[in-house]
Amino acid sequence: MRLVIYLFFGIYFVACSSQDESVGNLSRENLPDQESWGTTIIITKEGKKRAVVRAGHLAKYSNQQKVILDKDVDADFFSIEEKHMSNLKSEKAFVFESTDNLSATGNVVVVSDSGVTLYTDSLYWDNQEGRVTTDDTIMLTTESMDTLFGIGFESNVDLTHWKILHPWGVRGR
Repeated sequence: MRLVIYLFFGIYFVACSSQDESVGNLSRENLPDQESWGTTIIITKEGKKRAVVRAGHLAKYSNQQKVILDKDVDADFFSIEEKHMSNLKSEKAFVFESTDNLSATGNVVVVSDSGVTLYTDSLYWDNQEGRVTTDDTIMLTTESMDTLFGIGFESNVDLTHWKILHPWGVRGR
Protein backbone atom coordinates (compact mmCIF):
# COMPACT_ATOMS: atom_id res chain seq x y z
CA MET A 1 0.00 0.00 0.00
CA ARG A 2 2.89 2.39 0.78
CA LEU A 3 4.27 1.81 -2.69
CA VAL A 4 0.96 2.89 -4.22
CA ILE A 5 0.87 6.05 -2.06
CA TYR A 6 4.49 6.97 -2.91
CA LEU A 7 3.82 6.29 -6.58
CA PHE A 8 0.67 8.47 -6.47
CA PHE A 9 2.47 11.42 -4.83
CA GLY A 10 5.45 11.03 -7.17
CA ILE A 11 3.22 11.20 -10.25
CA TYR A 12 1.25 14.11 -8.73
CA PHE A 13 4.38 16.21 -8.09
CA VAL A 14 5.88 15.48 -11.49
CA ALA A 15 2.63 16.36 -13.24
CA CYS A 16 2.24 19.61 -11.29
CA SER A 17 5.81 20.72 -11.83
CA SER A 18 5.68 20.22 -15.59
CA GLN A 19 2.36 22.06 -15.77
CA ASP A 20 3.79 25.00 -13.81
CA GLU A 21 6.78 25.19 -16.16
CA SER A 22 4.61 25.44 -19.27
CA VAL A 23 2.50 28.21 -17.71
CA GLY A 24 5.71 30.00 -16.66
CA ASN A 25 6.80 30.33 -20.31
CA LEU A 26 3.80 32.56 -21.04
CA SER A 27 5.18 35.93 -20.01
CA ARG A 28 3.28 39.19 -20.31
CA GLU A 29 6.42 40.69 -21.89
CA ASN A 30 6.09 38.42 -24.92
CA LEU A 31 2.49 39.37 -25.60
CA PRO A 32 1.40 42.51 -27.48
CA ASP A 33 -0.49 45.24 -25.62
CA GLN A 34 -2.89 45.65 -28.53
CA GLU A 35 -3.72 43.68 -31.67
CA SER A 36 -5.79 44.47 -34.72
CA TRP A 37 -6.66 42.66 -37.95
CA GLY A 38 -7.27 44.26 -41.34
CA THR A 39 -5.77 47.51 -40.14
CA THR A 40 -4.65 50.82 -41.64
CA ILE A 41 -2.32 53.29 -39.92
CA ILE A 42 -1.40 56.78 -41.07
CA ILE A 43 2.09 58.14 -40.36
CA THR A 44 2.45 61.92 -40.36
CA LYS A 45 5.17 64.55 -40.14
CA GLU A 46 4.26 68.06 -38.98
CA GLY A 47 0.59 67.21 -39.44
CA LYS A 48 1.05 66.10 -43.06
CA LYS A 49 0.33 62.55 -44.25
CA ARG A 50 3.64 60.82 -45.14
CA ALA A 51 2.59 57.16 -45.26
CA VAL A 52 -0.55 55.04 -45.20
CA VAL A 53 0.25 51.49 -44.15
CA ARG A 54 -2.19 48.59 -44.45
CA ALA A 55 -1.68 45.08 -43.11
CA GLY A 56 -3.61 41.94 -42.30
CA HIS A 57 -2.37 41.96 -38.69
CA LEU A 58 -0.96 44.58 -36.30
CA ALA A 59 0.65 43.93 -32.90
CA LYS A 60 1.60 46.90 -30.68
CA TYR A 61 4.28 46.56 -28.00
CA SER A 62 4.18 49.69 -25.82
CA ASN A 63 7.22 48.86 -23.67
CA GLN A 64 9.36 48.51 -26.84
CA GLN A 65 7.65 51.47 -28.56
CA LYS A 66 7.12 49.51 -31.76
CA VAL A 67 4.32 48.20 -33.91
CA ILE A 68 4.72 44.98 -35.88
CA LEU A 69 2.70 44.65 -39.07
CA ASP A 70 2.44 41.39 -40.96
CA LYS A 71 0.25 39.55 -43.43
CA ASP A 72 0.47 41.44 -46.72
CA VAL A 73 1.97 44.80 -45.75
CA ASP A 74 1.07 47.50 -48.28
CA ALA A 75 2.30 51.07 -47.76
CA ASP A 76 1.81 54.23 -49.82
CA PHE A 77 4.33 57.06 -49.35
CA PHE A 78 3.59 60.76 -49.86
CA SER A 79 5.60 63.95 -50.30
CA ILE A 80 5.43 66.81 -47.80
CA GLU A 81 2.74 68.26 -50.10
CA GLU A 82 0.83 64.95 -49.60
CA LYS A 83 1.34 63.89 -53.24
CA HIS A 84 1.59 60.12 -53.78
CA MET A 85 5.20 59.07 -54.59
CA SER A 86 5.57 55.30 -54.25
CA ASN A 87 4.10 52.04 -52.99
CA LEU A 88 5.83 49.38 -50.90
CA LYS A 89 4.80 45.78 -50.43
CA SER A 90 6.46 43.36 -47.99
CA GLU A 91 5.77 40.38 -45.78
CA LYS A 92 6.43 42.22 -42.52
CA ALA A 93 7.12 45.75 -41.27
CA PHE A 94 8.07 47.45 -38.02
CA VAL A 95 7.03 51.01 -37.15
CA PHE A 96 9.14 52.62 -34.42
CA GLU A 97 6.84 54.93 -32.47
CA SER A 98 9.53 57.31 -31.19
CA THR A 99 10.58 58.27 -34.75
CA ASP A 100 7.69 57.03 -36.95
CA ASN A 101 10.32 55.29 -39.10
CA LEU A 102 9.47 52.02 -40.83
CA SER A 103 11.53 48.91 -41.48
CA ALA A 104 10.15 46.41 -44.02
CA THR A 105 11.38 42.83 -44.42
CA GLY A 106 10.63 39.86 -46.63
CA ASN A 107 10.23 40.19 -50.41
CA VAL A 108 10.19 43.99 -50.38
CA VAL A 109 9.04 45.62 -53.62
CA VAL A 110 8.85 49.40 -54.05
CA VAL A 111 7.16 50.80 -57.16
CA SER A 112 7.60 54.54 -57.61
CA ASP A 113 5.35 56.87 -59.55
CA SER A 114 8.51 57.89 -61.45
CA GLY A 115 8.69 54.44 -63.10
CA VAL A 116 11.48 52.85 -61.03
CA THR A 117 10.95 49.53 -59.22
CA LEU A 118 13.17 48.27 -56.39
CA TYR A 119 13.38 44.64 -55.22
CA THR A 120 15.19 43.71 -51.98
CA ASP A 121 14.87 41.65 -48.78
CA SER A 122 14.77 44.60 -46.37
CA LEU A 123 14.31 48.35 -46.53
CA TYR A 124 14.42 51.14 -43.96
CA TRP A 125 12.35 54.32 -44.41
CA ASP A 126 13.44 57.39 -42.44
CA ASN A 127 10.38 59.60 -41.99
CA GLN A 128 12.38 62.66 -40.93
CA GLU A 129 14.82 62.51 -43.85
CA GLY A 130 12.36 61.15 -46.42
CA ARG A 131 14.92 58.52 -47.49
CA VAL A 132 14.97 54.76 -47.98
CA THR A 133 18.06 52.61 -47.43
CA THR A 134 19.15 48.99 -47.36
CA ASP A 135 22.37 47.06 -46.88
CA ASP A 136 20.93 44.01 -48.67
CA THR A 137 21.21 42.87 -52.26
CA ILE A 138 18.96 44.86 -54.60
CA MET A 139 17.58 44.70 -58.10
CA LEU A 140 16.40 47.96 -59.65
CA THR A 141 14.47 48.35 -62.89
CA THR A 142 14.47 51.80 -64.44
CA GLU A 143 11.92 53.62 -66.57
CA SER A 144 14.05 52.86 -69.65
CA MET A 145 13.74 49.13 -68.80
CA ASP A 146 17.34 48.62 -67.67
CA THR A 147 17.92 46.27 -64.74
CA LEU A 148 20.67 47.11 -62.26
CA PHE A 149 22.03 44.92 -59.45
CA GLY A 150 24.06 45.61 -56.35
CA ILE A 151 24.45 45.55 -52.61
CA GLY A 152 23.36 48.55 -50.57
CA PHE A 153 21.01 51.27 -51.71
CA GLU A 154 20.07 54.86 -50.80
CA SER A 155 17.33 57.00 -52.32
CA ASN A 156 14.60 59.52 -51.80
CA VAL A 157 11.15 57.95 -51.43
CA ASP A 158 10.04 58.52 -55.02
CA LEU A 159 13.24 56.78 -56.29
CA THR A 160 14.24 59.69 -58.53
CA HIS A 161 17.66 60.26 -56.89
CA TRP A 162 19.11 56.87 -56.02
CA LYS A 163 22.55 55.36 -55.46
CA ILE A 164 23.63 51.71 -55.47
CA LEU A 165 26.51 51.45 -52.99
CA HIS A 166 28.19 48.37 -54.51
CA PRO A 167 26.89 47.83 -58.05
CA TRP A 168 27.75 44.55 -59.72
CA GLY A 169 25.76 44.15 -62.89
CA VAL A 170 23.54 45.71 -65.54
CA ARG A 171 21.14 44.04 -67.90
CA GLY A 172 19.27 45.84 -70.67
CA ARG A 173 15.82 44.65 -71.65
